[in-house]
Amino acid sequence: MRDPHHLEHLLNPRSVAVIGASDDPLRIGGRPISYMLKQGFAGRIYPVNPNRDVVQGLKAYASVADLPEAPDVAVVAVPAAATPAVIAALAHRGTGAAILFSAGFAEAGPEGAELQAQAVAAARTHGMRLLGPNSLGIVIPRTGFFGSFVSSVELGMPRPGRVAIVSQSGAYGGHLLSAATAADIGLSAVVMTGNEADLSLGDVLQIVVNDPDTDVIALYSEGIKESAGLIVALQAARRARKPVVMMKVGRSAVGSAAAQSHTASIAGNDAVIDAVLTELGVVRARSTEHMLDIARLATRRIYPAHNSLGAITVSGGAGVIISDAADDVGLPMPEMPQPAQDKLKALLPFASPRNPVDTTAQFLNEMSLIGQFLDTMVGEGGYQSILGFFTYTGGAPSIAPHLRKQLKVVRERYPDRLFVLCIQASREQIRGYEEDGFCVFEDPTRAVVAIAAMGQFGRAFAVKDRLPVPTLKAVTLPGRAPTEAQAKALLAQAGIASAPERACASADAAVAAAQEMGFPVVLKILSPDIVHKSEIGGVLLGVSTPDAVREGFATLMGRARAAVPHASLEGVLVAKQLDGGVECILGIQQDPVFGPVALFGLGGIFVEVMKDVVLHRCPFGVDVAEEMIRSIQGAPLLLGARGKPPVDMAALASMLSRLSAFAHAAGPGLGSIDLNPVLALPAGQGAFAVDAVIEIKPVPTA
Repeated sequence: MRDPHHLEHLLNPRSVAVIGASDDPLRIGGRPISYMLKQGFAGRIYPVNPNRDVVQGLKAYASVADLPEAPDVAVVAVPAAATPAVIAALAHRGTGAAILFSAGFAEAGPEGAELQAQAVAAARTHGMRLLGPNSLGIVIPRTGFFGSFVSSVELGMPRPGRVAIVSQSGAYGGHLLSAATAADIGLSAVVMTGNEADLSLGDVLQIVVNDPDTDVIALYSEGIKESAGLIVALQAARRARKPVVMMKVGRSAVGSAAAQSHTASIAGNDAVIDAVLTELGVVRARSTEHMLDIARLATRRIYPAHNSLGAITVSGGAGVIISDAADDVGLPMPEMPQPAQDKLKALLPFASPRNPVDTTAQFLNEMSLIGQFLDTMVGEGGYQSILGFFTYTGGAPSIAPHLRKQLKVVRERYPDRLFVLCIQASREQIRGYEEDGFCVFEDPTRAVVAIAAMGQFGRAFAVKDRLPVPTLKAVTLPGRAPTEAQAKALLAQAGIASAPERACASADAAVAAAQEMGFPVVLKILSPDIVHKSEIGGVLLGVSTPDAVREGFATLMGRARAAVPHASLEGVLVAKQLDGGVECILGIQQDPVFGPVALFGLGGIFVEVMKDVVLHRCPFGVDVAEEMIRSIQGAPLLLGARGKPPVDMAALASMLSRLSAFAHAAGPGLGSIDLNPVLALPAGQGAFAVDAVIEIKPVPTA
C-alpha cells in the first residue's frame, strides 16, 4: 500500500468533520450526523456549514479553518467544483483522511477527471488520503461511526460482527449491507470505494486485513484499476488466514462495458481473473446470496484443508440432494467405515448408515439416537465437515430443546470440526443453535456449497512457500515480430528448447541441413510477415529425400508469394521431425490488468474445441508449473493413460516455468507468445517447441 500514514483512524476515527453538513437528517449532508447521533458514536462530530450556528443540535463551524482541531476523518458533501478547495483546506489543517460523497468527477468525463486530479494533488501535498469521490463512504457498526449517507440502514441497522464488506459500488454496497443485516450477519466494517482516485480497492482491502475486528472479507468488484496493490493485499489476507470471498462482476461483454462506464476502470479478461483469484486463495461468488452464505460460515474460522462431508439426515430425499450438491462442487463424501456402519445398524436396524446417514423418523421416539449416530460419524467416520438435515423438527417446540442438547454435546467434543445444520426455525431459535457453535442454513444445497468453500480456504491457507522463479538474463525484445527461427533463438536464451532446425535461404542449403539432421524433416516458410503458416499451406511434414526437400522449398516459396505477395521471404526453416510424444500448447497473453499470463493445455482439438486449458499469472516456479499441467482434464494423457509412457514432466514443467519468467522479464512490449505445438516426449527425453510465434506490441510513452 502506498503511504499508510493516517489510515489507522479511517475505520476508527476519534473526531469527524462533516463538510456541507445539513440540519435536515434526510439530506446527503445530514444523514451521517443523524446516523452517528442515533447510534451513539463516541467521537467528536464537527458540522461545517457557513449558514448555520447549530446543525442537528451540534455546534456548527463556518469553515474548515474554524474547526477547533484537525479531525481524524472528514466527510465531504459539497459540489464537485468546490471539492478541491475543501480538500486543500483539510489537508493544510492536518486531517488524516477524507471521504468524498460528491459525484461529477472522472466518471462524468474530462472536466470531472481534472477536478478529481486537483483534489488528489491537494490531498497528497500534506499526506492526506482520499476515499472516493463518488463514494457512499464507511459504516462501522461497533463504534457507531457512519461516514456514509446510505439509506438502506433505514430497513435495519447492522449489528457488530466480524465480517467486513468492501464494495466498489456505493448503491450495491448498501444493498449488501442490507442483505447481510437481513441474514443476521454481524459486520465489522462496510467500505464503499467509489472512483478510487487515491485509495484503491487493494488499499482498502489492506486496511480491513489489518483491522483486528475483522475475520472475514466480502469483496464486490466491478473493475480492477490497480492490480499490484490488490495482489499484495490478497496475499496479506491469506497469510493472516482471513478468507476473502469476492463477487467480481462484468463477466459478459455487456456487463464489462457497464462496469467500465460506471467506474472508469478496466474489467479485464474474466478467465484471467478467475485464475488469479484461485492462485491467491480467493473464493469467487456467483451471487449475493452465495457470497453472504460463504462469509457467514467462514466466521466459524474452521477451514479444513482436506475437507470431507458427512451428512446425517431425517429425510432420504434430503440425503440425495446433499449428495448431488457435493458431487457438483467436488466435495468428497466417503462412506462410513464398515465397523461404524455395523455399529449404527445395531442401534437402529432399518437405518441407512453409509453416508448420508439416515436416522429416519425413529429419532423422534429415541432422541438419544441423534447423539449416538452423530458421535459415531465424527469420531469413526473422520469427516471434517458435518451437515445435519433436521428441517422443521429443529424448530418444533416439542423437539428442538432435546435435539439442541444432543447436538451440542457432540460439537463440544470435536471443536475442530465444522458443524452445519439445515433447519426451519424462528430467528431466536436459530440464534440459539448458532450460539452453540453451529451455522444454520435452510437450504441444503446452499449449505453444501458454503462448506466446500471452507475447504478451498483451507487449501489456500495450507500452501507452503513456493519454489523460486528461474533466474534469466535480461530480455531484449526486437523492434518487430521475429520470424520463427528468431523467436526460437530468443527463447533458447531462456532455456526453452526447440527441435533441431536451421534457417535456409536456398534449396541447396535446405538439402544440406536435412542430410545433416537426418530424415524425415519438416519444412516451414520463413517470413516475419507470415505468422500463421499452416493457413497458407506453409508447412510440409514428413519430407524424406533430398529431392523432396528441393521440391518442398520451391513449393513453399511459391505458396507464400501467391498468398502474401508483399511478404518478406527469408527462405525455409528445416527442422528435425520429432515423433512419439504428446502435443501440448504453451502460451503467454498480456492481460491489461494483471500483465503476462501463462497458458497450458493439450494441443490440437483439445485446445481448439475442448478449451481444456489452465492459466496462471507470471512468473512462477516449476512446482506451480507442474500443478498447472496436472490440473487439466486431459492430464491422464500426459501421465501414461492406456499403457502409453508418461511424458517428461520435469522438462515440460521447466519449459512452462521458464516461459513465465521470460514473459515477466520481457516487460509490456511483449504482446503474446504461442508455442504450439510443444512435443512432450517420454520421460527422460525432454520437451521441445515445434513452432514459436512471438508478437511485439508498441509501448505507449508516458
